[in-house]
Amino acid sequence: MAAQIRKRAIRYAFVNDTLYRRAFDQMWLRCIGTKETEKVVLEVHEGLCGAHQLGPKMATKIKRMGYYWPTMVRNYIDHAKRCHECQIHGDVIHQLPNPLHPTIASWPFECWGTDIIGPIDPPSSAGHRFIMAATDYFSKWTEAAPFREVTSEHVINFFTHNIVYRFGVPRHIISDNGTAFKSTKIYKFVDRHKIDWRYSSIYNPRANGLAEAFNKTLVKLLKKILTKNKREWHTKMAEALWAYRTTYKTPTKATPYSLVFSVEAVLPLEIELPSLLVAIQNDLTQEQNARLRMEELDAFDELRLQAQQNLEICRGRMEKSFDQMVNPRTFQDGELVLVLRRLIIPHRRIGGKFVSNWEGPFVIEKVYQGGAYQLIDLNGQRPMPPINDPHLKKYHA
Repeated sequence: MAAQIRKRAIRYAFVNDTLYRRAFDQMWLRCIGTKETEKVVLEVHEGLCGAHQLGPKMATKIKRMGYYWPTMVRNYIDHAKRCHECQIHGDVIHQLPNPLHPTIASWPFECWGTDIIGPIDPPSSAGHRFIMAATDYFSKWTEAAPFREVTSEHVINFFTHNIVYRFGVPRHIISDNGTAFKSTKIYKFVDRHKIDWRYSSIYNPRANGLAEAFNKTLVKLLKKILTKNKREWHTKMAEALWAYRTTYKTPTKATPYSLVFSVEAVLPLEIELPSLLVAIQNDLTQEQNARLRMEELDAFDELRLQAQQNLEICRGRMEKSFDQMVNPRTFQDGELVLVLRRLIIPHRRIGGKFVSNWEGPFVIEKVYQGGAYQLIDLNGQRPMPPINDPHLKKYHA
């Protein structure tokens, strides 16, 4: 027993004027100095036999090679974290960095989300290749129109005739950074009507999620309606919009039509096979019908207030479900970051399979609300518009 205690007590020994330390697995490790430490770390991580391994695997390899120094754990973890090649070739981060920030309008036609679908193949028989759509964030009412091409003038005409002249001047409009939405003509239109036109950051469709969701729904509807000639899709637009407007929406627990006009739409089937609503109306006198319409108008505000409450409840559920998947990741002014390479060079993959996943480093110039950042390169130039944090990661210099 005493011999075992003496054996365990011997932790250090000199062999040929070199200090060795006994590890817990009874292996003798050579103690090395600061200069030798840097050489060992570089060689093990990125030298001839280095595999750019993470800190824990580097530790195992260094110990198996028989070396020791007091700060070895901190040194090899820090070195692996700061390796430039490891950072730019690191895996894409799929964890969400920020809580959900849903856009909720407090009243109908206050906020519209707009987007352009296209180019569409095949084009319509009339030559249309694009669909411009706008969706009201409160009632989910939608407006859409086909176009051969979409310019700033088309955007202004669409909003003037389909939105402003029908529902009044909106307070907010949300769109992406398409060239049709960003021009001197658009800026003059916005300034004249005092509209707050907001642009979502690049590669972040969630910032205008309602418009993106309607785009997919509209395309699916047109696919299912077009059973014969696929190039007649422009003639089915009204039918698809009618179907969408008269469909019950889960967030509001109402149809867009009822929130806009205070009554449910009378569908063709209700005329062919009279529903209770149609049957009652047919038996009403003119005076009774007028009284019924007045009662419906009195209840109109209550219907919209109930829809607003339903939207708030739906938003709370969405936020709770979304935020469970969030791993917070924020950046500060002046911090170094890397950007997903496909955002900078979206159409060219120089190097093919061996191209890096990340590009940089860049410097955070300005921080916006909602997790968007303006970046500058090391020369002080702005290489891209504001970008969201899911496409960024911290760079360790």
